[in-house]
Amino acid sequence: MLAIRLARVGKKKKPFYRIVVMEKRRARDSAFVEVVGSYDPLKRPADIQLKADRIQYWLSKGAQPSETVRGFLRRYQLLPG
Repeated sequence: MLAIRLARVGKKKKPFYRIVVMEKRRARDSAFVEVVGSYDPLKRPADIQLKADRIQYWLSKGAQPSETVRGFLRRYQLLPG
């Protein structure tokens, strides 16, 4: 099963995350299928970049977003609720 979730790529004490599509059972920073966005929590307000068309594609294929990514998608009206 595919998941849309965060993968950390930042340095120590400087987190930066990619929003990726990957197999649900894989480790956080292992191989992924596609990068569909990014998240920089150090900027104020936090910088969130999303590829809406690709996220909608993967959701239609059955990918499940993590709780954090689900919050991002709701904020940008890509998910109902």
